[in-house]
Amino acid sequence: MSKAKRRQILLTTVGFLVVIVCMLMIGDTASANSLPKISVGLEPTDNPEDLSVALQVVLLLTVLTLAPSILVMMTSFIRIVVVLSFLRQAIGTNQMPPNQLIIALSLILTFFVMSPVANKAYDSGLKPYLAGEIKQEEAFEKGMEPIRAFMLKQVSEKDLALFVKLSGMEQPQNKDDIPSRLLIPGFVLSELRTAFQIAFIVFIPFLIIDMVVASVLMSMGMLMLPPIMVALPFKILLFVLVDGWYLIVNALVESFK
Repeated sequence: MSKAKRRQILLTTVGFLVVIVCMLMIGDTASANSLPKISVGLEPTDNPEDLSVALQVVLLLTVLTLAPSILVMMTSFIRIVVVLSFLRQAIGTNQMPPNQLIIALSLILTFFVMSPVANKAYDSGLKPYLAGEIKQEEAFEKGMEPIRAFMLKQVSEKDLALFVKLSGMEQPQNKDDIPSRLLIPGFVLSELRTAFQIAFIVFIPFLIIDMVVASVLMSMGMLMLPPIMVALPFKILLFVLVDGWYLIVNALVESFK
C-alpha cells in the first residue's frame, strides 16, 4: 500500500471520528436543554391546608433522617449488635467478621425478631389510615401500641424508675401512664445491661482457653511466644465444634420471647 493511500485512509478515519464527536456533543447539548427545571421557593398563602401539607412533608423528611436512630432505640438491634461485637473480641479475631457483616447480620435478625411487631403496627395503625378509616393521631397511637408493648416486655422496672425519677414526674399508676420519652431511654439501658450479661457468658469458655494456653507456654519456657497467637486456632476450633453461630443466634432470638 502506497504512502498516499495510507494518508488518505488516515484522514478519512480522523474525519469520521470528528463527525461522531460533534454528533455526540450536539446530542448531549440537546439532552441538557430538555432537562426539567426544579426550583424551590416560598410564597404567601391564605389556605391553611397548604401550610399543613408543607409541615407534613418536613415532618416526613425528618422522620426518614432519624430512621436509623429509631431503629436502634426501639428495636432488638442494640442487644444483637453488642453481643456479636463482644463475640468477635472474645474469639480474638479483631477484623473477622468485618463490621459491615456484623451490622448486616444484626439488621437481618432485628427484622426477624421485630416482624410480628411490625405486622401488628401496620394492621392496627398504618393500614386503616391509608384506607381513610382513621386520622393521623389515632393511627400513630395505634401503631405505637405494639412497639410500646414490645419495649415494656423487655425493659426493667429499675430502669423505668430511674428515668421517672430523673424527669420529676409523678409515679405512674400503670404501664399505660409511662410516656414514650421515658420508655425509650429505659429500654435502651435495659438492652445494654442484658447484652453485657450475655457477653459475659460468651467470654467464659474463650477466657479459659487463653488461661490454659498461657499456663502451658509459661511452663514450657516459651515466654516470647504470644499466647493469643497460639490460642486463636483452638478458640476457632471450639467455636466450630459446638456450632457457635447456631447457639448465639438461637440464644439471641429466644431471649426476646
